[in-house]
Amino acid sequence: MDLENLAKWGKIKGLDIIGTGDFSHPKWFSEIKERLKPIHDSGLYEYDGMRFMLTTEVSTIYNQDGKTRKVHHVIHASSLEIVEQMNHELEKMGGDLGIDGRLMLFKSSPELVERLVGVSPKIMIVSAHIWTPWFSVFGSKSGFDSVEDCYQDQTRHIHALETGLSSDPAMNWRLSNLDRFCLLSNSDSHSHWPWRLGRECNVFDLDRITYSEIADAIKKKDRKRFLFTIEVDPAYGKYHWTGHRDCGVQVSPKEALKLNNICPKCKRRLTVGVEQRVEELADRPEGYIPKDAIPFKRMIPLSELIKTARGIKTLYSQTIWNDYNRLIDRFNNEFNVLLDASQEDLEKLVDERLANLILLNREGKIRINPGYDGVYGEPMVDDGEQKTKEIKKQGQKGLLDFMGL
Repeated sequence: MDLENLAKWGKIKGLDIIGTGDFSHPKWFSEIKERLKPIHDSGLYEYDGMRFMLTTEVSTIYNQDGKTRKVHHVIHASSLEIVEQMNHELEKMGGDLGIDGRLMLFKSSPELVERLVGVSPKIMIVSAHIWTPWFSVFGSKSGFDSVEDCYQDQTRHIHALETGLSSDPAMNWRLSNLDRFCLLSNSDSHSHWPWRLGRECNVFDLDRITYSEIADAIKKKDRKRFLFTIEVDPAYGKYHWTGHRDCGVQVSPKEALKLNNICPKCKRRLTVGVEQRVEELADRPEGYIPKDAIPFKRMIPLSELIKTARGIKTLYSQTIWNDYNRLIDRFNNEFNVLLDASQEDLEKLVDERLANLILLNREGKIRINPGYDGVYGEPMVDDGEQKTKEIKKQGQKGLLDFMGL
């Protein structure tokens, strides 16, 4: 997406800051330099009323311990000058900055971290979507069993991990060796479809909105400044369960183990999903909450709720966006609809079924048919009316209720 659409959809979603993405690409970096305006002494930039943080994602592909490793990293920078130096360093490492898509380096993860931190200690490197099977630190296809195995002596520069769409903080809390890392949640929106933006995000309460304040709150896991993350239900993610897309095989971790991770139809290996991979490495039971954990709220995007309520198979229907735009026009942005709009006000604009789904979503009571092997999960509604009646009796909750305030 271009800057106009990023700014436009950031506002529609209710976001305050968006990552630029792909600042290593010369064409995109040229547009960023030309059109983004620095916000005085903040390390952030502005376009059309939307704040931007300078970010990109880099893929490292290399051999270690007799296995091909593929790990993605989200890189954050505090100035265009640092980005220029960083891009020069990435080019020296063999990166072809002009190739469209995510920059690929045939270098190790520790070397990437060491060389980028050498450019500037202000650079923040986050291990991306850490459970995704193919390209992540814990990926079942190419990952490691610990953060230290991946980053080695450079682990001291890794302060945060990104949960990804197919896991949430509760799943990560089951690994005691992740306690020292801050868990972030980002939309990972590489699609040109704008509704992917902001489906996951991080919520801060800062005296001053600056790059250094955000980075410091993350590094210190400061619950006073870093309030919570908004996550999709991990079952919505397209690698949550184990499966084989070509054969339409989708299985839980227990079923996968019974099958010895072999597809019962074609006899090829299944893609081991995130839930199964977490189970393999976890040293704590389900439900464990570390004492300093930053809380989270599960939330399915509004477009998915409308799609489910209308019984439409794709998100590209104008019917969906007619409902969506009507709600945004009234409540200003998507998070206002999802978190704060009352049942009474919703039913002035949409039918009861959709209004009920929005309330169920707010209470985390929408079941998901789990995603697998690149297939997104699907919201399921079978007993929504009864659950909605329960919600009405209990009273509705707003944003501050979810924060425990």
